[in-house]
Amino acid sequence: MASLHDLKNLADDLPGRGTRMPAFFIGHGSPMNGIEDNAFSRSWADLGRTLPEPAAVLCISAHWLTDGTHVTAMEQPRTIHDFYGFPQELFNVRYPAPGSPALARETAAAITRTKVGLDHEWGLDHGTWSVVKQMYPEARIPVLQLSIDYAKPASYHYGLAEELGVLRNKGVLIIGSGNMVHNLRMLNWRQPESGYDWAEEMNAKFKTMIEARQDDKLLDYHQLGPSAKLAIPTPDHYFPLMYALGLRGPSESVAFFNDHLSMGSVSMTSVKIF
Repeated sequence: MASLHDLKNLADDLPGRGTRMPAFFIGHGSPMNGIEDNAFSRSWADLGRTLPEPAAVLCISAHWLTDGTHVTAMEQPRTIHDFYGFPQELFNVRYPAPGSPALARETAAAITRTKVGLDHEWGLDHGTWSVVKQMYPEARIPVLQLSIDYAKPASYHYGLAEELGVLRNKGVLIIGSGNMVHNLRMLNWRQPESGYDWAEEMNAKFKTMIEARQDDKLLDYHQLGPSAKLAIPTPDHYFPLMYALGLRGPSESVAFFNDHLSMGSVSMTSVKIF
C-alpha cells in the first residue's frame, strides 16, 4: 500500500491514471453515523475497502454554504463539529486527514464559469468527515471540500460539476454529501427506520428521474409538487446531488444503496455514478 508521502505526491501531481474514479452522492444523515457501527457506516466502510484507492477525496458537503465558490487549500484541515446536542464522544472526534494545496489549485483551475477562492479557514465539517472517516479511518488520503454558493440555482451547481469531471480521471474521488429528502422540522423520532408517505413518494420519484436521466426535472425541483416542497424545504442538502449528477458521463450507469428513510423525513438513499 502506498505511503502517506506517496499519496500526497500523487495528489499534488495529479497525472492521468487510466482509471476513471466513480463519483457519489451519499446521504449522510445524523452526525452519529460517523462513530456508530450501523448499516450506513458499514456501507461506507465497504466502499473504502472495495474502491480503487483514490489520490484524494473532494467532497461537496451540505454544511459549507458560502457567498461564491471556495475550495479548502490548507495543508492540514481542521475537524469541524458543526452540530449541538450530541454526546461528548462525537465532539471528541478528530479526523486528521491531510489537505492538498496543489489539488485545490487544480480544482480552481478546472472551473471556468466562476472564480474559485482558495480557503485557509474552513476545514472538514461533519458532512465530509462522518462519511470519509468510515471509508478511510487511517486518515492518510488527502481530503478537500468544495463549498456551495448558496445564492446560485441548482443549474449552476450541475454545470460546475460538469467541469470537475476531469479530476475523476486523475484519481480524485468526488462525493456530494447531503440528503435527497431532508426536513428536520418534521423529524419523528418514533419512526427511526421509516418515512412519511410524502417522503417515500419523493424518494421513489427522485430515483426514477435519476435512472431515466431526467436531470432537467431534478434541476427544476420547485415544479415537482407539494411533496417536493416538504422534501426540500431548503436546498442545502439537495444541491450535493446536483454535483453527482453533473459528474455523470453520457454512457455511465447509476446504482442506489442505503435506500432507506429515517425518522420520517430524512432519506439516506445514496447514488453511485460509474
